[in-house]
Amino acid sequence: MAFLDNSGDIILDAVLTDTGRYRLAKGDGTFKIAKFALGDDEINYGLFQGTHASGSAYYDLQILRSPVLEAFTNNGSSMKSKLVTITRNNLLFLPSIKLNNVQDINKMSAVHGMWIVAANTQAEGEIVNGLTGGFLKGVSPGALTNYIKIDQGLDTDQISPVIDLDTDLVETQYNVQIDNRLGKIVSPTGTSIEPSFIDDDQIATYYYTTTNSAFVSSITTIADTPQVNQVITGPRGTSLAFKVRSTAELQTSDYLFNTLGSSGNTITGMNGGANYKVIDTFIRVQGVKTGASIDIPVRFIKNTA
Repeated sequence: MAFLDNSGDIILDAVLTDTGRYRLAKGDGTFKIAKFALGDDEINYGLFQGTHASGSAYYDLQILRSPVLEAFTNNGSSMKSKLVTITRNNLLFLPSIKLNNVQDINKMSAVHGMWIVAANTQAEGEIVNGLTGGFLKGVSPGALTNYIKIDQGLDTDQISPVIDLDTDLVETQYNVQIDNRLGKIVSPTGTSIEPSFIDDDQIATYYYTTTNSAFVSSITTIADTPQVNQVITGPRGTSLAFKVRSTAELQTSDYLFNTLGSSGNTITGMNGGANYKVIDTFIRVQGVKTGASIDIPVRFIKNTA
């Protein structure tokens, strides 16, 4: 990976992803570019100088001359923040998505700063009763009421939350990405949908819309103040809810724990001592319509002692 000099002419550097090259290599005449994405992860908009002594032509000059990343093919490492097109020019606030960490059943572990997934039956049985906040059971997800919840809307106190969010700002489609070697995404009630795509890096992408009511639902507008169990301050759109099931490989084998993780760990809230193997990872949730995204830290744990 490298940066390209952007101090002169505008640079367009485009490459196919690994999957695109794979399909092109088939040579059967079916390859066609149907989708592309744009991103500006390397740009620091804090460089804007609205009071530059030389005038308005220099306000954004440092931004325009910022080096840009050379295009690279690993989609797992590129474009965390994808650009979206919104035709309206009268928006003061853009929609965002936030982790709902208010209710006990949705709270991420405050001690560990992440969600803990018990990856095998033994670890599930070692979760201390009454200290289940932030824990998920990976073998039998339905055995705990806990689930991960994402809320979407305008997170501002400048617009009343009782006002309905404009339809073009309501997120109706979500992509959820997880390492397919470690976990599967299921609904709070245990409903499972196969991933839409698994890339060459074993990252599975699950696609959910408002038609998948087990996962996506509208946030009901409530007129009381303050509104309970809410993290979006202004008008609200939709909510995404899910749990994580550990893969059969994590349940039955220590290979990935030994290769990707660590051992000899003590987990607060578990009564198995310092015998836990752990793997830390992230689940990425991105709104397809609005482009907002969030990374949720997750720790898979297993005790084979």
